[in-house]
Amino acid sequence: MSDASQGLRLYNTLTRTKEDFVPIDPDNVRMYVCGPTVYDFAHIGNARPVIVFDVLFRLLRHVYGQAHVTYVRNITDVDDKINARALRDFGGEIASGTLSLNEAIRRVTEKTADQFHRDVAVLGCLEPTVEPRATEFVEPRVDGKVDMITLIQSLIERGHAYVAAGEVLFDTASMPDYGQLSKRNLDEQQAGARVAVDAHKKNPGDFVLWKLSSPEEPGWNSPWGRGRPGWHIECSAMSAAYLGEVFDIHGGGLDLIFPHHENEIAQSRCAHGTDVMANIWMHNGFLQVEGQKMSKSVGNFYSINELLETETFGGRKWPGEVLMTHYREPIDFSVRKLEEAENTLRKWKRAADLAPAAAGLLPVQVIDALSDDLATYAAFQVLTQLAGEAADGNDAAAALKASLLFLGFDVASATVDEDHVAKAIAKRLAFIAAKNWAEADRIRDELLAQGVQLKDGKDPVTGERITTWEVKR
Repeated sequence: MSDASQGLRLYNTLTRTKEDFVPIDPDNVRMYVCGPTVYDFAHIGNARPVIVFDVLFRLLRHVYGQAHVTYVRNITDVDDKINARALRDFGGEIASGTLSLNEAIRRVTEKTADQFHRDVAVLGCLEPTVEPRATEFVEPRVDGKVDMITLIQSLIERGHAYVAAGEVLFDTASMPDYGQLSKRNLDEQQAGARVAVDAHKKNPGDFVLWKLSSPEEPGWNSPWGRGRPGWHIECSAMSAAYLGEVFDIHGGGLDLIFPHHENEIAQSRCAHGTDVMANIWMHNGFLQVEGQKMSKSVGNFYSINELLETETFGGRKWPGEVLMTHYREPIDFSVRKLEEAENTLRKWKRAADLAPAAAGLLPVQVIDALSDDLATYAAFQVLTQLAGEAADGNDAAAALKASLLFLGFDVASATVDEDHVAKAIAKRLAFIAAKNWAEADRIRDELLAQGVQLKDGKDPVTGERITTWEVKR
């Protein structure tokens, strides 16, 4: 274990308090995080939990040792939209038996899953220890790992689920303390945006574990007929398969607290007869774009790939590393904040360039900051201080380089994007021509913060204003 000067403390959504993290087994620290549904390219909101829990994964490996941490992040490839796409594209092959359902779904989802992996790699994130796919855990497995059908059978046998109108439903009334995570009791479970009320339900809050598939829909054979699993049972099966009935940390976005995580807890506890599913529940905050909820109808919906590879947001491409911020606070995703983050990152990298070839020791102040509920803001203050103290070959530059490497930043030399500089200069010259001195000065100052110093002059032949530039450390 690390000799960090203080222990790890994490905010637990279940108790609404910051708690000392005490692993069930220090030699086998276990974390599960809900991954993407690979029907479409992952959007920038999906990037936030990936980055947040990557930082936690790095911290846990530092404290407990790389070989003693298991991080499971699933791929959800069981979804009605995915199923419909598989039927549309491969219905003939499925009907003739030349292509299995799993193979058809895999073909539909392979492109988006591959793109997700490329995107998160550019964001500087480590691969999880295990990345199970939901389709691999529907039916009983040869290796005996927990699967969805067996888990549902257990819930029925224990009196926590029932069959009605061709569905298997979880009986929320069978669990006296249902609602602990979201603090919603059964009396509050009325019809709403995400709770469907149907005549065959015993209680309004009862939710689907298994639903029948029509002959035209993809499905799996089960004791209750050919069908497909509900959303929540997937994560209960996959987490138990790799982490056991009770594990250390379960993470995801704030929007998953209810109903997804609440229902995961209900299924897992009632199926296994345990008091908890995970000891610590962590949730990252919401993301807005320029002050508005991200929505395709509003026109402010961006995939990670669009941000990294196209010029659709703010008229330029952005480096993936500028997406990091503290996890529990809401983010207002804006061009201005991306620019601020990019400028800070350039300063850090220029200072890290002064370090010796080998990085120095990781500063305990960085670990202490992150150990206080992933206080990245405090950790970044340490980095900024080190950048200010950095000089050729000194300890501050070496410590800064070690910190950036630890957090997953690319510490390659802070080269200048010449195309970006050229476009910025052209914009500035247009502002000067329009006598908009404020905007012209803003662009000059932003470039200077990025290490690019402008010099105005005149073309000796034409007499026109020209601007040259050079890199300043």
